[in-house]
Amino acid sequence: MDKSVNLYVVVPCYNEEAVLHETSKRMLELFGNMKSEGLINDKSRIVFVDDGSRDKTWSIINDLTKEHTEIAGVKLAKNAGHQNALFGGLMTVKDSCDCAISIDADLQDDINVIPEMVKNYLDGYDVVYGVRNKRDTDTFFKRTTAVGFYKLMHLMGVNIVFNHADYRLMSKRALDGLAQFHERNLFLRGMVPLVGYRSTSVYYDRNERFAGESKYPLKKMLSFAFDGITSFSISPIRMISAFGAVVCVIAVAMAVYALVQKIIGHAGAGWASLMMSIWFIGGVQLLSVGLIGEYIGKLYKEVKRRPRYIIEAYVNETSEAEKSE
Repeated sequence: MDKSVNLYVVVPCYNEEAVLHETSKRMLELFGNMKSEGLINDKSRIVFVDDGSRDKTWSIINDLTKEHTEIAGVKLAKNAGHQNALFGGLMTVKDSCDCAISIDADLQDDINVIPEMVKNYLDGYDVVYGVRNKRDTDTFFKRTTAVGFYKLMHLMGVNIVFNHADYRLMSKRALDGLAQFHERNLFLRGMVPLVGYRSTSVYYDRNERFAGESKYPLKKMLSFAFDGITSFSISPIRMISAFGAVVCVIAVAMAVYALVQKIIGHAGAGWASLMMSIWFIGGVQLLSVGLIGEYIGKLYKEVKRRPRYIIEAYVNETSEAEKSE
């Protein structure tokens, strides 16, 4: 029985003209080696998803599809964001493949572990996570905040794989399971473990970015982390409730203390302590209202049911998927 796999590799791209030629070159070399080993078949594809790039990314993808039958392209009508572009690519190919691997275009994730991922799939695993051995290529600040983020997510009860980004293999049935998640606020690192099925991990050393600039500056990283927390845990709201209860107990204690001081005649002006209390409680209230507003805002986005992405064009065969999701 032929055990070669119909593998699709989904690569979301946003302004990646500086790396696309090198990325495609390395991926094609890897595909050639895997085909010669009988690991993947001739129907396997590398699918670049252009997430509304403003540079020559789509033009380069078009040229690559003309030169190589193994390369296909999907163009989104506008910038939908990394998670939506990745999800859109996976949903586009899920009916055409045995399994799909998602990986960023910047060559920081080691593509040489892809054969190991496929072998794990052949051994019966539906999800194979690519996990970094270490984060030496990150700055001290990024490394520290990333570790803190994973620990915070675990503390809040979110099932997330430590040091795993969005480099993973998913079988067709795992992709079908993922397709049943209809939320608009995507955080795939938290969603994929919820699919279930048998999973394992492969480990690799993360490389320096080959060229170009990171698409995740500090502002986007913080926003992504906050979305992850508020999309998968209501612990922050429970913390507010607990803190509110503690403040109420303190307030009752202070009221009793103030009454006793008044009775025994030791009451002073107390202007400074009064102002500090007012500002502190006011700040806590505003923070609490803002946090609750984040959850309400997410509900507002969900109930409108707007499409996560809209596909403008395909090049080369990918799938007969719907052009919006």
